[in-house]
Amino acid sequence: MELVRIMAYIRFTSQTMYFMKTLILSSFASCLFISCNSSKVHSDTGVSDTEPKVETLAVQKAEAPKESLYLNPEKLTKAHFASGCFWCVEAIYEHTKGVQEVYSGYSGGHTKNPTYESSNTGKTGHAEAVEVVYDSSVISFKQLVDIYFGTQNIEQVNGQGPDNGSQYRSIVFYSEASEKEIIETKIAELKTKGLKPAAEVKKFEKFWMGEDYHQDYERLHPNQSYIRVVSVPRLNRFKKDFPEWVK
Repeated sequence: MELVRIMAYIRFTSQTMYFMKTLILSSFASCLFISCNSSKVHSDTGVSDTEPKVETLAVQKAEAPKESLYLNPEKLTKAHFASGCFWCVEAIYEHTKGVQEVYSGYSGGHTKNPTYESSNTGKTGHAEAVEVVYDSSVISFKQLVDIYFGTQNIEQVNGQGPDNGSQYRSIVFYSEASEKEIIETKIAELKTKGLKPAAEVKKFEKFWMGEDYHQDYERLHPNQSYIRVVSVPRLNRFKKDFPEWVK
């Protein structure tokens, strides 16, 4: 009888220990699960107690705001120039300090709503032109004019480089008398050096925006043959002769 009681006690003790072991393991697993899920929540929400990795810092530096964000919006004004292919002229002014934006389009003609195809016939009177939006507290109209004449073949009539026709002629547009005076003074200066500037001096009337595919063409198509052979050399000439204005 005593032996039976002893055996029953042993069996009860064994079952109790098994139950306690199972409970402890279950509790540990639950804690581990909660900890893992907590870490994932922190990861998904971007919360971390550690310092950001070097790679993250590098990306943030690469995505720093462009210069245009620091320009004074109250000082923004516009200037218009024509000097051969607008892809070339746009690229030059896009790399100029104080310039917020440059658009390619058409100006100087007598027809409404000119297109690339119609202007190329030479019958619209328009030339390929650019609209330069710039901060006048950073760069002046005179300096833009200096860059204009310094980055083209001053004496080429009705064209620049391989582009020939009235649609590629050089025109310096002015909006007020002071701008006209700046342009004429610059031309007179060039003439004293024995040069014969071919650029027209014209009162600005209207700028017609070019087709979307012409905008930022040099930047978006760096390997296009014309860009490499014509646009890039003109851009490099600007960088070499006007280093203080390159951004």
